[in-house]
Amino acid sequence: MEIINLPNDLKLQSFSSFKVFDYQTSKACFKQMVSLHQNIFSFLMEGRKEVFSDKTSVSIENSNFLLMKMGHCLMTETLPNTIDNYRSILFFFSNESLLEFIQKHKINHTENYSQKSIYSFQYDDFLKTFVNGLIDISKLSLDIQTKLLEIKFEELMIYLIETRGVDFIFSLISNIDSQFQHFIDIIETNKLNKLTVKELAFLSNMSISTFKREFEKHFQSTPSKWFQDKRLEHASFLLKSKSKRPSDIFEEIGYENLSNFIQAFKTKFGVTPKQYQLD
Repeated sequence: MEIINLPNDLKLQSFSSFKVFDYQTSKACFKQMVSLHQNIFSFLMEGRKEVFSDKTSVSIENSNFLLMKMGHCLMTETLPNTIDNYRSILFFFSNESLLEFIQKHKINHTENYSQKSIYSFQYDDFLKTFVNGLIDISKLSLDIQTKLLEIKFEELMIYLIETRGVDFIFSLISNIDSQFQHFIDIIETNKLNKLTVKELAFLSNMSISTFKREFEKHFQSTPSKWFQDKRLEHASFLLKSKSKRPSDIFEEIGYENLSNFIQAFKTKFGVTPKQYQLD
């Protein structure tokens, strides 16, 4: 039996950390070998689903949905009795986006939690409405999907934390490869430091070409653009919250002269640094 690679085999043509797909089929499958290259919410709409992974096996009907950790699993999908199609809304997200969410919301690590590869959650009215929103988003252009799915991911995670606790989050990241974490830590630690790509690649124990490839894979951006955006965002903080003058910070942000800094800031925010302060 061939291995199904998700989300790759869905031909979504998107390099985003988030993807959505309205999966429908009239063919049942039994213990299909599936390799998940991203974490996934499988919002079951019609049919029955059974999944076997390294540590967990779960069987659900359409009153529940699944959260599955990236990795290998065996998947059985059974058609419903009343209609001909099995249907599940698939919402993919990367480990990097999960780590960013944890850092942004300062979620504290719990001491004891069950390390599962699959979680089953029951629908409620809020979650049913949420899934209908995902269906609508799946019909939009990829550019709009990318922007909206990031917001929808944060909305969903906040809701699940408040209603189900945080165990599922730390179970998802419990076995993230240490080299991957090392790579992310280097980027996040040095996002405001003026290091070259060559220097960052050296710290990551990678060649320059491998570093660039891994960077674009995890951050969906070139290193130069990503670091520039982060430094300009820091500049906006210094201007507004610390009342710093543009002439005081342009070198700190990584620009050789004030005029280049002003132009880059205006391109990103639509106003000059001085106008931004006065707004």
